[in-house]
Amino acid sequence: MAAYLPFHVPEIDDEDIEAVVNVMRSGWLTTGAKARQFEQEFAAKVGARYAVALNSCTAALHLALEAIGLVEGDEVLVPTMTFAATAEVVTYFKAKPVLIDCLPDTLNMNPDLLERAITPRTKAVIPVHFAGQPCDMTRILEVGRRHNLRIIEDAAHAFPASYKGKSIGSIGDCTCFSFYATKNITTGEGGMVTTDDAECADRMRRMSLHGLSRDAWKRYTNQGSWYYEIVAPGFKYNLTDMAAALGLSQLHKADRFWKTRERYAALYADGFRDLPEITPLGIQDDVQHAWHLYVIQLDPARLRITREAFIERLQQQQIGCSVHFIPLHLHPYYRNAWGYNPEQFPVASRAFQRMVSLPLYSKMSEMDIHRTIAAVREIVLEGRQ
Repeated sequence: MAAYLPFHVPEIDDEDIEAVVNVMRSGWLTTGAKARQFEQEFAAKVGARYAVALNSCTAALHLALEAIGLVEGDEVLVPTMTFAATAEVVTYFKAKPVLIDCLPDTLNMNPDLLERAITPRTKAVIPVHFAGQPCDMTRILEVGRRHNLRIIEDAAHAFPASYKGKSIGSIGDCTCFSFYATKNITTGEGGMVTTDDAECADRMRRMSLHGLSRDAWKRYTNQGSWYYEIVAPGFKYNLTDMAAALGLSQLHKADRFWKTRERYAALYADGFRDLPEITPLGIQDDVQHAWHLYVIQLDPARLRITREAFIERLQQQQIGCSVHFIPLHLHPYYRNAWGYNPEQFPVASRAFQRMVSLPLYSKMSEMDIHRTIAAVREIVLEGRQ
Protein backbone atom coordinates (compact mmCIF):
# COMPACT_ATOMS: atom_id res chain seq x y z
CA MET A 1 0.00 0.00 0.00
CA ALA A 2 1.22 3.52 -0.81
CA ALA A 3 2.49 5.69 2.02
CA TYR A 4 -0.01 8.06 3.61
CA LEU A 5 -0.12 11.48 1.92
CA PRO A 6 -0.91 14.02 4.66
CA PHE A 7 -3.26 16.90 3.98
CA HIS A 8 -0.40 19.27 4.72
CA VAL A 9 3.31 19.18 5.55
CA PRO A 10 5.26 22.45 5.96
CA GLU A 11 8.36 22.93 3.80
CA ILE A 12 11.17 23.47 6.31
CA ASP A 13 14.76 23.23 5.09
CA ASP A 14 18.22 23.51 6.66
CA GLU A 15 18.28 27.26 5.98
CA ASP A 16 15.11 27.70 8.07
CA ILE A 17 16.50 25.57 10.88
CA GLU A 18 19.81 27.45 10.88
CA ALA A 19 17.98 30.79 11.09
CA VAL A 20 16.19 29.68 14.24
CA VAL A 21 19.33 28.10 15.72
CA ASN A 22 21.24 31.36 15.20
CA VAL A 23 18.63 33.22 17.23
CA MET A 24 18.80 30.60 19.97
CA ARG A 25 22.59 30.96 20.07
CA SER A 26 22.31 34.76 20.22
CA GLY A 27 20.77 34.71 23.68
CA TRP A 28 17.87 36.99 22.66
CA LEU A 29 14.81 34.79 22.11
CA THR A 30 11.74 36.96 22.51
CA THR A 31 10.55 40.00 20.52
CA GLY A 32 13.56 41.93 19.27
CA ALA A 33 15.56 42.79 16.18
CA LYS A 34 14.45 39.75 14.15
CA ALA A 35 10.77 40.51 14.76
CA ARG A 36 11.32 44.10 13.63
CA GLN A 37 13.19 42.93 10.52
CA PHE A 38 10.36 40.52 9.73
CA GLU A 39 7.86 43.36 10.04
CA GLN A 40 9.87 45.64 7.75
CA GLU A 41 10.46 43.02 5.06
CA PHE A 42 6.87 41.78 5.14
CA ALA A 43 5.50 45.33 4.89
CA ALA A 44 7.77 45.97 1.90
CA LYS A 45 6.67 42.71 0.28
CA VAL A 46 2.95 43.59 0.41
CA GLY A 47 3.37 47.34 -0.15
CA ALA A 48 2.15 48.50 3.26
CA ARG A 49 3.68 51.34 5.30
CA TYR A 50 3.54 49.44 8.61
CA ALA A 51 3.43 45.86 9.84
CA VAL A 52 3.13 44.47 13.36
CA ALA A 53 4.28 40.89 14.01
CA LEU A 54 2.00 38.94 16.33
CA ASN A 55 1.52 35.44 17.70
CA SER A 56 -1.54 34.65 15.53
CA CYS A 57 -3.91 35.99 12.92
CA THR A 58 -6.58 35.90 15.63
CA ALA A 59 -4.49 38.37 17.62
CA ALA A 60 -4.15 40.53 14.50
CA LEU A 61 -7.91 40.62 13.97
CA HIS A 62 -8.50 41.38 17.65
CA LEU A 63 -6.00 44.26 17.73
CA ALA A 64 -7.30 45.70 14.45
CA LEU A 65 -10.83 45.85 15.83
CA GLU A 66 -9.57 47.35 19.08
CA ALA A 67 -7.60 49.97 17.16
CA ILE A 68 -10.66 51.14 15.22
CA GLY A 69 -12.57 51.55 18.49
CA LEU A 70 -15.05 48.66 18.36
CA VAL A 71 -17.21 48.66 21.51
CA GLU A 72 -20.05 46.75 23.09
CA GLY A 73 -23.23 46.88 20.99
CA ASP A 74 -21.45 47.54 17.70
CA GLU A 75 -21.89 45.21 14.72
CA VAL A 76 -19.35 43.79 12.27
CA LEU A 77 -20.23 42.13 8.95
CA VAL A 78 -18.48 38.76 8.69
CA PRO A 79 -18.82 35.92 6.15
CA THR A 80 -20.41 32.76 7.49
CA MET A 81 -18.00 30.71 5.33
CA THR A 82 -14.91 31.15 7.48
CA PHE A 83 -12.99 29.79 10.44
CA ALA A 84 -14.01 30.49 14.03
CA ALA A 85 -11.52 33.32 14.61
CA THR A 86 -13.03 35.79 12.13
CA ALA A 87 -16.27 36.23 14.06
CA GLU A 88 -14.99 35.14 17.47
CA VAL A 89 -12.86 38.29 17.83
CA VAL A 90 -15.99 40.43 17.39
CA THR A 91 -17.54 38.79 20.44
CA TYR A 92 -14.49 39.72 22.55
CA PHE A 93 -15.95 43.26 22.56
CA LYS A 94 -19.51 42.11 23.30
CA ALA A 95 -20.26 43.27 19.76
CA LYS A 96 -22.37 41.31 17.27
CA PRO A 97 -20.97 39.35 14.32
CA VAL A 98 -23.51 39.81 11.52
CA LEU A 99 -23.08 36.84 9.20
CA ILE A 100 -23.16 37.22 5.40
CA ASP A 101 -23.72 34.44 2.85
CA CYS A 102 -21.14 33.61 0.19
CA LEU A 103 -20.97 33.60 -3.59
CA PRO A 104 -21.60 30.15 -5.13
CA ASP A 105 -18.52 30.11 -7.38
CA THR A 106 -15.71 31.49 -5.17
CA LEU A 107 -17.30 31.04 -1.71
CA ASN A 108 -16.11 34.57 -0.90
CA MET A 109 -18.41 37.03 0.87
CA ASN A 110 -21.27 38.16 -1.40
CA PRO A 111 -20.93 41.96 -1.69
CA ASP A 112 -24.55 42.27 -2.90
CA LEU A 113 -25.71 41.29 0.60
CA LEU A 114 -23.73 43.89 2.53
CA GLU A 115 -25.98 46.89 2.06
CA ARG A 116 -29.11 45.25 3.48
CA ALA A 117 -27.18 44.00 6.54
CA ILE A 118 -25.92 47.45 7.55
CA THR A 119 -27.56 49.18 10.52
CA PRO A 120 -26.67 52.33 12.47
CA ARG A 121 -24.60 50.07 14.75
CA THR A 122 -22.43 48.62 11.96
CA LYS A 123 -18.79 49.59 12.48
CA ALA A 124 -16.72 47.37 10.15
CA VAL A 125 -16.60 44.66 7.50
CA ILE A 126 -14.23 41.69 7.65
CA PRO A 127 -13.91 40.16 4.17
CA VAL A 128 -12.16 36.76 4.16
CA HIS A 129 -10.13 35.86 1.08
CA PHE A 130 -11.34 32.28 1.00
CA ALA A 131 -8.77 29.63 -0.01
CA GLY A 132 -6.41 32.44 -1.05
CA GLN A 133 -8.59 34.16 -3.69
CA PRO A 134 -9.18 37.86 -3.02
CA CYS A 135 -12.72 39.07 -2.49
CA ASP A 136 -14.35 41.72 -4.70
CA MET A 137 -12.58 44.53 -2.87
CA THR A 138 -13.78 47.24 -5.25
CA ARG A 139 -17.40 46.70 -4.25
CA ILE A 140 -16.63 46.04 -0.59
CA LEU A 141 -14.58 49.24 -0.32
CA GLU A 142 -17.29 51.21 -2.11
CA VAL A 143 -19.94 50.05 0.37
CA GLY A 144 -17.56 50.73 3.23
CA ARG A 145 -16.84 54.28 2.13
CA ARG A 146 -20.49 55.06 1.56
CA HIS A 147 -21.42 53.95 5.07
CA ASN A 148 -18.23 55.06 6.87
CA LEU A 149 -17.22 51.49 7.73
CA ARG A 150 -13.71 50.24 8.39
CA ILE A 151 -12.44 47.34 6.26
CA ILE A 152 -10.40 44.76 8.17
CA GLU A 153 -9.25 42.04 5.75
CA ASP A 154 -8.86 38.48 7.01
CA ALA A 155 -6.01 37.36 4.78
CA ALA A 156 -5.16 34.20 6.72
CA HIS A 157 -5.25 32.33 3.38
CA ALA A 158 -4.06 35.13 1.13
CA PHE A 159 -0.29 35.48 1.09
CA PRO A 160 0.97 36.10 -1.50
CA ALA A 161 -2.15 37.30 -3.32
CA SER A 162 -3.16 40.41 -5.21
CA TYR A 163 -6.30 42.13 -6.42
CA LYS A 164 -6.25 44.20 -9.62
CA GLY A 165 -2.49 44.53 -9.34
CA LYS A 166 -2.44 45.55 -5.67
CA SER A 167 -1.03 43.17 -3.10
CA ILE A 168 -3.35 41.92 -0.40
CA GLY A 169 -2.00 43.77 2.61
CA SER A 170 -2.13 47.20 0.99
CA ILE A 171 -5.85 47.62 0.28
CA GLY A 172 -8.07 47.69 3.40
CA ASP A 173 -7.66 49.73 6.59
CA CYS A 174 -5.91 46.75 8.21
CA THR A 175 -5.01 43.34 6.79
CA CYS A 176 -4.45 40.30 9.00
CA PHE A 177 -2.24 37.37 7.99
CA SER A 178 -1.63 33.92 9.45
CA PHE A 179 1.64 32.00 9.66
CA TYR A 180 0.08 28.92 11.25
CA ALA A 181 1.75 25.58 10.47
CA THR A 182 -0.49 24.88 7.44
CA LYS A 183 -0.16 28.32 5.82
CA ASN A 184 1.83 29.22 2.69
CA ILE A 185 4.67 30.47 4.86
CA THR A 186 4.87 29.50 8.51
CA THR A 187 6.33 30.51 11.85
CA GLY A 188 4.66 27.53 13.56
CA GLU A 189 2.15 29.84 15.20
CA GLY A 190 2.14 33.50 14.27
CA GLY A 191 0.53 36.36 12.42
CA MET A 192 1.00 39.86 11.04
CA VAL A 193 -1.19 42.91 10.64
CA THR A 194 -0.44 45.55 8.00
CA THR A 195 -1.78 49.08 7.66
CA ASP A 196 -0.94 52.48 6.17
CA ASP A 197 -2.32 54.25 9.25
CA ALA A 198 0.54 55.30 11.59
CA GLU A 199 -1.76 55.88 14.56
CA CYS A 200 -3.44 52.51 14.08
CA ALA A 201 -0.08 50.73 13.79
CA ASP A 202 1.21 52.41 16.94
CA ARG A 203 -1.91 51.45 18.87
CA MET A 204 -1.72 47.82 17.75
CA ARG A 205 1.98 47.61 18.61
CA ARG A 206 1.42 48.95 22.12
CA MET A 207 -1.62 46.78 22.75
CA SER A 208 0.26 43.68 21.58
CA LEU A 209 2.48 43.91 24.67
CA HIS A 210 0.25 44.73 27.64
CA GLY A 211 -0.34 48.32 26.57
CA LEU A 212 3.20 49.27 27.59
CA SER A 213 4.72 52.55 26.48
CA ARG A 214 6.68 52.81 23.24
CA ASP A 215 9.82 50.69 22.89
CA ALA A 216 9.19 48.87 26.17
CA TRP A 217 10.52 45.74 24.44
CA LYS A 218 14.00 47.33 24.54
CA ARG A 219 14.09 47.55 28.33
CA TYR A 220 16.48 44.58 28.67
CA THR A 221 18.91 45.85 26.04
CA ASN A 222 21.71 48.42 26.33
CA GLN A 223 19.43 50.87 24.51
CA GLY A 224 16.56 50.52 26.93
CA SER A 225 15.44 51.58 30.39
CA TRP A 226 13.87 49.73 33.28
CA TYR A 227 11.12 52.36 33.31
CA TYR A 228 7.87 51.86 31.40
CA GLU A 229 4.27 53.04 31.59
CA ILE A 230 1.02 51.20 30.92
CA VAL A 231 -0.92 53.44 28.57
CA ALA A 232 -3.89 51.05 28.16
CA PRO A 233 -4.89 47.57 29.36
CA GLY A 234 -3.43 45.49 26.56
CA PHE A 235 -2.74 41.88 25.63
CA LYS A 236 0.16 39.41 25.26
CA TYR A 237 0.30 39.01 21.50
CA ASN A 238 3.95 39.65 20.56
CA LEU A 239 5.90 37.35 18.21
CA THR A 240 9.22 35.90 19.39
CA ASP A 241 12.48 36.40 17.53
CA MET A 242 12.77 32.63 17.14
CA ALA A 243 9.45 32.55 15.26
CA ALA A 244 10.34 35.71 13.32
CA ALA A 245 13.63 34.17 12.17
CA LEU A 246 11.72 31.26 10.69
CA GLY A 247 9.24 33.70 9.15
CA LEU A 248 12.01 35.73 7.52
CA SER A 249 13.62 32.63 6.05
CA GLN A 250 10.26 31.44 4.74
CA LEU A 251 9.41 34.90 3.38
CA HIS A 252 12.48 34.80 1.15
CA LYS A 253 11.10 31.60 -0.45
CA ALA A 254 7.45 32.66 -0.59
CA ASP A 255 7.37 33.24 -4.35
CA ARG A 256 8.86 29.82 -5.05
CA PHE A 257 6.36 28.17 -2.73
CA TRP A 258 3.53 30.04 -4.47
CA LYS A 259 4.66 29.09 -7.99
CA THR A 260 4.65 25.43 -6.98
CA ARG A 261 1.16 25.73 -5.51
CA GLU A 262 -0.07 27.49 -8.65
CA ARG A 263 1.38 24.77 -10.87
CA TYR A 264 -0.17 22.01 -8.78
CA ALA A 265 -3.55 23.78 -8.79
CA ALA A 266 -3.39 23.87 -12.60
CA LEU A 267 -2.66 20.13 -12.64
CA TYR A 268 -5.71 19.50 -10.47
CA ALA A 269 -7.88 21.64 -12.75
CA ASP A 270 -6.70 19.74 -15.83
CA GLY A 271 -7.17 16.40 -14.09
CA PHE A 272 -10.82 17.08 -13.25
CA ARG A 273 -11.83 19.07 -16.33
CA ASP A 274 -13.82 16.23 -17.92
CA LEU A 275 -15.66 15.24 -14.71
CA PRO A 276 -19.04 17.00 -14.46
CA GLU A 277 -19.47 15.48 -11.00
CA ILE A 278 -16.75 17.81 -9.67
CA THR A 279 -16.75 21.61 -9.69
CA PRO A 280 -13.56 23.41 -8.59
CA LEU A 281 -14.02 26.92 -7.23
CA GLY A 282 -14.27 29.66 -9.83
CA ILE A 283 -11.21 31.84 -10.42
CA GLN A 284 -11.57 35.56 -11.10
CA ASP A 285 -9.57 37.19 -13.91
CA ASP A 286 -8.28 40.18 -11.96
CA VAL A 287 -6.59 38.40 -9.04
CA GLN A 288 -3.47 36.50 -8.10
CA HIS A 289 -4.75 33.52 -6.14
CA ALA A 290 -2.50 32.49 -3.21
CA TRP A 291 -3.60 28.85 -3.60
CA HIS A 292 -3.67 28.12 0.11
CA LEU A 293 -6.44 25.57 -0.49
CA TYR A 294 -7.72 23.58 -3.44
CA VAL A 295 -11.44 23.10 -2.85
CA ILE A 296 -13.78 21.05 -5.01
CA GLN A 297 -17.54 20.71 -4.77
CA LEU A 298 -19.24 17.39 -5.51
CA ASP A 299 -22.52 17.23 -7.41
CA PRO A 300 -24.77 14.93 -5.33
CA ALA A 301 -27.26 14.61 -8.20
CA ARG A 302 -24.59 12.91 -10.32
CA LEU A 303 -23.07 10.68 -7.63
CA ARG A 304 -24.28 7.67 -5.66
CA ILE A 305 -21.91 8.43 -2.80
CA THR A 306 -22.08 11.14 -0.19
CA ARG A 307 -19.39 13.68 0.57
CA GLU A 308 -18.61 11.74 3.77
CA ALA A 309 -18.21 8.50 1.80
CA PHE A 310 -16.02 10.31 -0.74
CA ILE A 311 -13.68 11.49 2.04
CA GLU A 312 -13.65 8.01 3.57
CA ARG A 313 -12.65 6.51 0.21
CA LEU A 314 -9.78 8.98 -0.11
CA GLN A 315 -8.62 8.10 3.38
CA GLN A 316 -8.74 4.42 2.45
CA GLN A 317 -6.41 5.24 -0.41
CA GLN A 318 -4.05 6.88 2.08
CA ILE A 319 -4.77 10.45 0.95
CA GLY A 320 -5.49 13.14 3.52
CA CYS A 321 -8.17 15.71 2.89
CA SER A 322 -10.33 18.12 4.86
CA VAL A 323 -13.41 20.38 4.72
CA HIS A 324 -13.08 24.18 4.80
CA PHE A 325 -15.25 25.23 6.52
CA ILE A 326 -18.26 24.30 8.58
CA PRO A 327 -20.06 27.64 8.14
CA LEU A 328 -20.44 29.61 11.34
CA HIS A 329 -24.23 29.62 11.27
CA LEU A 330 -24.23 25.82 11.63
CA HIS A 331 -22.34 25.86 14.94
CA PRO A 332 -24.28 25.68 18.23
CA TYR A 333 -22.97 28.99 19.58
CA TYR A 334 -24.15 31.01 16.57
CA ARG A 335 -27.49 29.20 16.48
CA ASN A 336 -28.13 29.69 20.18
CA ALA A 337 -26.62 33.12 20.81
CA TRP A 338 -27.74 34.89 17.64
CA GLY A 339 -30.55 32.74 16.24
CA TYR A 340 -28.92 31.99 12.90
CA ASN A 341 -30.29 29.09 10.85
CA PRO A 342 -29.38 27.33 7.57
CA GLU A 343 -32.26 28.89 5.63
CA GLN A 344 -30.73 32.35 6.09
CA PHE A 345 -27.56 31.26 4.28
CA PRO A 346 -28.65 28.97 1.43
CA VAL A 347 -25.45 29.20 -0.62
CA ALA A 348 -23.07 28.41 2.24
CA SER A 349 -25.39 25.72 3.62
CA ARG A 350 -25.50 23.99 0.23
CA ALA A 351 -21.77 24.39 -0.41
CA PHE A 352 -20.88 22.89 2.95
CA GLN A 353 -22.61 19.63 2.03
CA ARG A 354 -20.50 19.33 -1.14
CA MET A 355 -17.03 20.66 -0.24
CA VAL A 356 -13.76 18.75 -0.03
CA SER A 357 -10.29 20.29 0.30
CA LEU A 358 -7.58 18.27 -1.44
CA PRO A 359 -3.91 18.31 -0.36
CA LEU A 360 -2.00 21.26 -1.82
CA TYR A 361 1.41 22.38 -0.58
CA SER A 362 4.86 23.05 -1.93
CA LYS A 363 6.49 20.02 -0.30
CA MET A 364 4.28 17.68 -2.34
CA SER A 365 5.68 16.17 -5.52
CA GLU A 366 3.98 16.11 -8.92
CA MET A 367 3.62 12.39 -8.37
CA ASP A 368 1.58 13.14 -5.22
CA ILE A 369 -0.70 15.41 -7.23
CA HIS A 370 -1.20 12.83 -9.98
CA ARG A 371 -1.84 10.16 -7.36
CA THR A 372 -4.54 12.33 -5.78
CA ILE A 373 -6.09 13.05 -9.17
CA ALA A 374 -6.16 9.33 -9.99
CA ALA A 375 -7.80 8.51 -6.65
CA VAL A 376 -10.46 11.19 -7.07
CA ARG A 377 -11.19 10.07 -10.63
CA GLU A 378 -11.52 6.44 -9.55
CA ILE A 379 -13.96 7.32 -6.76
CA VAL A 380 -16.03 9.54 -9.06
CA LEU A 381 -16.16 7.07 -11.94
CA GLU A 382 -17.19 4.24 -9.63
CA GLY A 383 -19.76 6.43 -7.90
CA ARG A 384 -21.47 7.87 -10.97
CA GLN A 385 -25.25 7.69 -11.12
